[in-house]
Amino acid sequence: MQIVSVIVDVPTMNTDKLFDYLVPEKWINFIRPGMRVSVPFGPRMIQGFVLEQKDHSDVEKLKYIHEPLDISPVLNEELLNLGKWLSEKVLCLKISAYQAMLPAAMKAKYEKVFHRLDGGTNPFLDELFGNKDELRWDVAKNNNSLPVLQEQIKNGTVEIKYLVKNKANKKTVRMITSLLSNDELLTALKNLSPNALKQKLVLEYFLTSTKSIPVKKVLEDTNSTTATIRSLINKGYLKEENKEEYRDPYEHRQFQKTTPFQLTMEQQKVITPIIKSIEENYHETFLLNGVTGSGKTEIYLQSIQKVINKGKEAIVLVPEIALTPQMVERFKSRFGNDVAVLHSGLSIGEKYDEWRKIQRKEAKVVVGARSAIFAPFENIGIIIIDEEHENSYKQEENPRYHARDVAIYRGELHQCPVILGSATPSLESFARSQKGIYTLLSMKKRMNNQALPSVSIVDMREELREGNRSMFSRELFEKLQDRINKNQQTVLFLNRRGHSSFVMCRDCGYVLQCPHCDISLTFHRYSNQMKCHYCGYESIVPTQCPECLSEHIRYFGTGTQKVEEELNKLLPEARVIRMDVDTTSRKGSHERLLQQFQDGKADILLGTQMIAKGLDFPNITLVGVLSADTMLHLPDFRSSEKTFQLLTQVSGRAGRHQLAGEVVIQTYTPEHYSIELAGAQDYDQFYNREMMMRKLGSYPPFYFITLITVIHEDLMKVVSITEKITKYLQAKLSNDTIILGPTTSPIPRIKNRYRYQCLLKYKREPELNKHLRYLLEHYQQQITSEGLTISIDVNPYIMM
Repeated sequence: MQIVSVIVDVPTMNTDKLFDYLVPEKWINFIRPGMRVSVPFGPRMIQGFVLEQKDHSDVEKLKYIHEPLDISPVLNEELLNLGKWLSEKVLCLKISAYQAMLPAAMKAKYEKVFHRLDGGTNPFLDELFGNKDELRWDVAKNNNSLPVLQEQIKNGTVEIKYLVKNKANKKTVRMITSLLSNDELLTALKNLSPNALKQKLVLEYFLTSTKSIPVKKVLEDTNSTTATIRSLINKGYLKEENKEEYRDPYEHRQFQKTTPFQLTMEQQKVITPIIKSIEENYHETFLLNGVTGSGKTEIYLQSIQKVINKGKEAIVLVPEIALTPQMVERFKSRFGNDVAVLHSGLSIGEKYDEWRKIQRKEAKVVVGARSAIFAPFENIGIIIIDEEHENSYKQEENPRYHARDVAIYRGELHQCPVILGSATPSLESFARSQKGIYTLLSMKKRMNNQALPSVSIVDMREELREGNRSMFSRELFEKLQDRINKNQQTVLFLNRRGHSSFVMCRDCGYVLQCPHCDISLTFHRYSNQMKCHYCGYESIVPTQCPECLSEHIRYFGTGTQKVEEELNKLLPEARVIRMDVDTTSRKGSHERLLQQFQDGKADILLGTQMIAKGLDFPNITLVGVLSADTMLHLPDFRSSEKTFQLLTQVSGRAGRHQLAGEVVIQTYTPEHYSIELAGAQDYDQFYNREMMMRKLGSYPPFYFITLITVIHEDLMKVVSITEKITKYLQAKLSNDTIILGPTTSPIPRIKNRYRYQCLLKYKREPELNKHLRYLLEHYQQQITSEGLTISIDVNPYIMM
């Protein structure tokens, strides 16, 4: 008797535990931990993950597993343990943790088939498959052939394929294969009737070509038709079959092979301790703090080469889609097909194929966004997180993990180095490096000793006083003109998309709000609509004020579309590429726009946050920041840090090669230390100032924080539950813990649901997770039946 414990795909606290099932006789020793299985749960069949095997259970009457959904485990032992650790650390359900590790295609409905790989004679397979290459899973199951097929898979004669219905079918190509030897082809040619000219052409084509060719190519090269090919198949000369092909998102790109650069003295000094850790197989977390353009990527590439030489694997995380095109280029050029790429710009099918490449050990390096940290490698030799300060490494919905924590956990397990790279490390990481928890590696110089760009901070209040009502200061405008005359390129950075941030009546002060969220609507010029960036609500643009009927209704704030229009008016000769969520929503558009800019088809690249990082174009000599203050006044203790990081990063796009760079930062608060010090690119000074502020406010890295948000349609219910939660925690936690709240969230209502929160600040609360889990269990009934949401974010990155 074999019993397995399964975690079922029902995302509630009540079901977040293991359920025991019996394994039917025919699948004993076949079902292993990490496989997905279909199990009876109440009246229905659902998917679950097998977590462990055992010999006996405390439950008397056990149900049988319905069927396995995999032929081999999709989660290895390490990932199973990682899921348990994650669910305890971030208070998520185990099933959510496991789902986060798999590509979306594997969460769909699917059909599975066995695919025959051997061309030889195998009496058992001949009988089972007949004259076909594929055998459906349900047919094999009904024949009781699964255990035997498992043996064949080990021998390499059969493989399993998931045909994912409506989500990610495998991509196949129709191939034509000649069944005849060259001598037989010549005989066949003689026997063809004199009129069959096209058939002769096709057979002659196979005399000089390989045995297996895509149908499309045969038709193009011989200028024949499918009818011709069909005739030859019917005569037994040719055979047609479908062959699986990986979807390669980069198949149309040629990557020029690159070789390692000669390292500078500073780079050599920094890479030495990393190589030592790789060669001696011990874990160390390095914080690589190098100014923009100091050559961090080359250090990553050479460290990875060392890891590959040892037969191990590497994971490289880059922030979201923005960095991927140029980053992928660098990694693919160095490591070719050993690189798999996982990021949000790929289709479901492409992601699924890339994940399978990793699982089948066909890739040695993964480059990807946050979720690539769960790559199913079994022999990791290095993990790199580039731009480690980025918010996008923290997932904002369950499981609310931070990729850095997962990286360090896996690094310890594999006894390999973890590199956190950034020109502007997060305060938490830098503080850890000061305490010796991380090893600090610094690079203060740019490659080829280029100077950092000179930065000029312009006070926009002065510009207004002197009658300049344009969104460009005189200094920035003159420099823009100068760059266009010199045929050099400029990056203009603005921290918001849309045309204007809000519409207000000048007579009564009324601002157009979203009816479902307590937030103002944003004007989008190209669709002539008001949009809510939280719930997607859209409305027409009013011509008069809905409150006082005045016609003095005006647009305030500046969006990317508005800047583009102004540029077209002031500099009609300038060619502008705009990059924001609106222009990059289509697949591949991001890469296409950057390629156009790289090819010199535009003078000005205008964009939001997505252009602030990772771009490296030789011809950019000017960077303009149109409004440095947008983030400074948000209700978030990290707003100064985020402003400093963003300004430093975007300034770093200028003058990275031979041409010197200049930066102009426009602001209404030039005296703020985060703007002053970003202008000077003085991270150390900023760190000291900001740490003082954090200490005064009892914020990280001096305290840990946890944010609890209660959300429901009924305002009174939200207030009363948040009060009860706060009282419970005040009674259970130590007096040193600071509890702020209950209070309304910075955005009090989204999608007609009210939001209240309480914030915990603590240094040591070993029992905290236990109490928070108890709260989730206590309110579980209301969470499942009444639409209540209690969101617990441990170490939140977005306080809104």
